[in-house]
Amino acid sequence: MQPVTIYTTAWCPYCSAAKSLLKEKGVTFQEIDVEKTQGGRAAMVQRAGGRTSVPQIFVGERHVGGCDDLYALDRAGKLDPLLNGAGSAAVGVADA
Repeated sequence: MQPVTIYTTAWCPYCSAAKSLLKEKGVTFQEIDVEKTQGGRAAMVQRAGGRTSVPQIFVGERHVGGCDDLYALDRAGKLDPLLNGAGSAAVGVADA
């Protein structure tokens, strides 16, 4: 399974929803609270190509996007293959 990183804040309902979906799928993820981790927000913005909202989700080194993007990939049947490393180069937000 690909490593998953999610940048969050404690009060964000979209962060909670994204984490819930990942937990339902049995995915272990690294959570970085951008308000509690020094330099966390700057690292997220740089890694996410300038996006400043949370959550920002990465599967391996691939930027998935936010909560809506994660759920869209799941509805399209593309999240599980991405998590398992199958075809990760061909799956992205624009494809969902």
